[in-house]
Amino acid sequence: MLKNHPRGLLVLFFTEMWERFGFYIMMAIFVLFMDEKLGWDDARKGNFYGWFLGAVYFMPIAGGWLGDRILGHRNTIKAGAILMMLGYAALAFSSRMQLAPFYAGLILVAAGTGVFKANISVLVGNLYEEGSKLKDTAFNIFYMGVNVGAMLAPLAATFIHNRFNSYNLSFGAAALGMIFSIVIFQAGKKHLIPASIGAPGAVTQSANERGTSFSAEDRQRVGTLVTLFCIVIFFWIAFYQNGFALTLFAQRSTAVYAYLKPETYQFFGPFFILALTPLLVMAFGKMREAGKEPSSAIKILLGMFISGFSMLIMVFASLAGGDRDLNIMSPLWLVSSYLVVTVAEILVSPMGLSFVSKVAPRRMRGLMMGFWFSATAAGSYGSGLLGKYYSTIVHHNYFLIIAALLFFSSMLVLLFLKKLNRFSG
Repeated sequence: MLKNHPRGLLVLFFTEMWERFGFYIMMAIFVLFMDEKLGWDDARKGNFYGWFLGAVYFMPIAGGWLGDRILGHRNTIKAGAILMMLGYAALAFSSRMQLAPFYAGLILVAAGTGVFKANISVLVGNLYEEGSKLKDTAFNIFYMGVNVGAMLAPLAATFIHNRFNSYNLSFGAAALGMIFSIVIFQAGKKHLIPASIGAPGAVTQSANERGTSFSAEDRQRVGTLVTLFCIVIFFWIAFYQNGFALTLFAQRSTAVYAYLKPETYQFFGPFFILALTPLLVMAFGKMREAGKEPSSAIKILLGMFISGFSMLIMVFASLAGGDRDLNIMSPLWLVSSYLVVTVAEILVSPMGLSFVSKVAPRRMRGLMMGFWFSATAAGSYGSGLLGKYYSTIVHHNYFLIIAALLFFSSMLVLLFLKKLNRFSG
């Protein structure tokens, strides 16, 4: 699967893996920490969950601008990693009686994650020549790195909770993960020099690219991206229920087992990604050889449509007894929902990164990557905003609303498909 790919891809793979390890340890326990250790109600938890994720994914706009115009992509990545490390360390010292480190930690992690994410995604795209057919595959491979870290994180959080009955130590483990990420990135920097200055064969920019002119085609490209950004918000509203509604369903409605705690369920999404991504990459590779590979936009359309069925599973789970908030439901309901949304995620998230890398004007790639994550921000904030009502809306209606949003968004992609396909191929 790595044949013909540059070594820099592996450096970014492992850098992102450890960064995501830290982030998803936090996400596995974030709502549980606010619930059990801080004693907050669902409305307050929903507010903080939404605001935090919104900040995490709005910050890449600033991060992309810093990478494009001020610090360069590599230096911005390092700055973000250091901020995250400090943020997780602060969270490790927080408690009901020590809220200042909790607030400071959230701010540092949000800022650090934001400036990190846009720029590392730009470096992945810049490793490849313009028009390279390997770019979609590269982002699939990179996304596997995301999910190795995301898979290990809830297992680590579960082990620490079982062994030490502590969420604070899990925050400390997240800080350690960031140290590993920084070390790997620094050790492999020689393989990233071409990506830092542009794709192979395009090391220097033309006078037009360096200037301030903004062509009609540039405006059309940005308009195409904005269209996708607006639509994909609905996907992220549903996806980030994994850290809120699905975690509360695991805590309140699902049978409890010694090594299958509410935080453990977030293991299944990345596990399924690692299991299914190679199969999808091989399938799309055979289609490419036959000249029949679907465009990035069509893959996103399929992902949006499939994701709706993950929420329909939770509708039926709620009707089967989950509405009662008793620990009686089989874990298979949640696992099945994670399986379906994972297939959708593979088609939406890495393909969205690839789409931005293909369509964005070169001199605006960092900024446009930041706006891709701002769509994630809007969706993740929406997930928390909606999550405030998890206890007041009957659960099956709650999940039915989200399913309807997903099917509606897939129809929007279909409506704008010709425009989305124009520049992405």
